[in-house]
Amino acid sequence: MKITVDRNRCVGAGNCVLAADELFEQDESNGRVKLLRSEPPQEMAEMVEEAELMCPSRAISVAFD
Repeated sequence: MKITVDRNRCVGAGNCVLAADELFEQDESNGRVKLLRSEPPQEMAEMVEEAELMCPSRAISVAFD
């Protein structure tokens, strides 16, 4: 699984952090998403999918192998 984020689309809602704080955080300067880990283990798939679905601006994309 590979996660990508589009920081230009991000509106800083923080839903991704709520869903998966091990993978995402918010930039202190502008509130936009920061990806901490682009290729998490398969065990994290459920939380990654939740973060993707919860993003109001669709700034998170997930590709599964």
